[in-house]
Amino acid sequence: MKEKVFISSVQKEFSQERIALADYFHTDALLSTFFEPFLFEEVAATSYPPREVFLPQVKSSHIYLGLIGRDYGWEDEEGVSPTEREYDAAKQAQLARWLFIKEEDSRHPKEEAFFKKISGDVSWKVFQNLENLKQELYKTCITYLKQQGKITSADFDESIHHSASLEDIDDTLASKFIKKARTKRNFPLAIEASKSELLTHLNMLRKEGLVNSALLIFSQNPQYFFPTAIIKCAHFHGVTVQKPIPDFKEFNGTVFNQADQAVDFVLSKISLSTGTREHSNYVDTKYEVPRKVIAEAIINALAHRDYYSKGSVQVSVFKNRIEISNPGTLPEELELNDLKTIHGSYPKNPLLANCLYLNGAIERFGTGTTEIFQLTEAEGLKTPEFTLNQGFKVTIWRPSFTEQTDTNELTRQATRQATRQATRQAYLNDLTPIERTVLILQNEMKSAEIQELMELKNREHFKNIYLNPAIEQDFIELTIPDKPTSPNQKYRLTQKGKQLQMELLKFSK
Repeated sequence: MKEKVFISSVQKEFSQERIALADYFHTDALLSTFFEPFLFEEVAATSYPPREVFLPQVKSSHIYLGLIGRDYGWEDEEGVSPTEREYDAAKQAQLARWLFIKEEDSRHPKEEAFFKKISGDVSWKVFQNLENLKQELYKTCITYLKQQGKITSADFDESIHHSASLEDIDDTLASKFIKKARTKRNFPLAIEASKSELLTHLNMLRKEGLVNSALLIFSQNPQYFFPTAIIKCAHFHGVTVQKPIPDFKEFNGTVFNQADQAVDFVLSKISLSTGTREHSNYVDTKYEVPRKVIAEAIINALAHRDYYSKGSVQVSVFKNRIEISNPGTLPEELELNDLKTIHGSYPKNPLLANCLYLNGAIERFGTGTTEIFQLTEAEGLKTPEFTLNQGFKVTIWRPSFTEQTDTNELTRQATRQATRQATRQAYLNDLTPIERTVLILQNEMKSAEIQELMELKNREHFKNIYLNPAIEQDFIELTIPDKPTSPNQKYRLTQKGKQLQMELLKFSK
């Protein structure tokens, strides 16, 4: 049986597109095999009101295809357009909903409100012209047919990479994975297990060869096989993307390495404050956004992205927010609102996700997004936003630049307090990696202790960006300078470093 597709839009605005899409469904060899379009204008004239005709047709369909443009269209006695009525009926009937948004400089206020209403529900694609619309529709149809099992092709995660061999798997990475998995998840393989045994156990080594996900986890250079399997990180001083970009980095390597470096990049751009040393020799440190929130969002992007896409995971740090986006979408089983509560796990790349779980990067399947909501709420941060527009994007709001209160409503005392807080926040945001290292160093500490307090996971990144520059600029010195690689090596502040720390502490408490 064919899938009935109800084409919904303002008829006058999209008259050409509606007819062209219906014809596309009828004439394309593949689409005509699986889909049957429905257009209201093809219905014979009747004496029944339009609502009594089109709403039953929506409910008897399998898919709602909506075009959103500039106009809201004709309104009924309650001020609601047929397009919005159709969408509501499709949602109530739990139909698959495909939304295609035409780029416009401005929209009717009601159309803009309708767009905001639906954009939080389901995935949507932007189009500029008819040809672009047909291309986006075709990709959506193929994805849908794969999800329904009506056409089959191996997903990236489990596809065999015929040009790769076991020699491309790094022994050290495999051994480290086993050790950590045994600690985190009671992994059953012995530490001495070979990489062949490991990959077979993980279902990543088949008779035909290695699957793609094995290379993302265990190859020293995954980008040799998948050039776009990287994370791009950018820092902007304002709230929009503007050139020149103050800092831009591309991180490659395994997915674990990418995640660690991307998280460390974000932490270096947001404020770090300290508590007191009343009860411990070590100072308490706190980032304005919990590290776990940032890590969950980045790891989620790596686990669920579409690795066939030429796009990459992108992390952007703005003055008021952090955005993490990936070339992927939600599985058919979930909607955006489902992400706020415990939900089933439908990973785009299940073999990859399993390795992230065994390694401890994912605590439990299906709980990552709920933890983001819970942790940000506990910190009093503005609720994060999840959107689907040319991919999947998470927006995490920073604390000092959320919705501003009208200063006319504040008392003079509150205004002064807000000013002091804004000044303090701005100061902390601008701390350099060297200043952050000096701020938390107390007495004599090992490198690993400093790194742990700063919640940085990538040792090489910490050494190159934080510790070594502070030593080179005479803020920090080695306790055993004649033996720099000694296992007993510790670090302490120089007189210059102590003076800097005193200045920093004035603002960090």
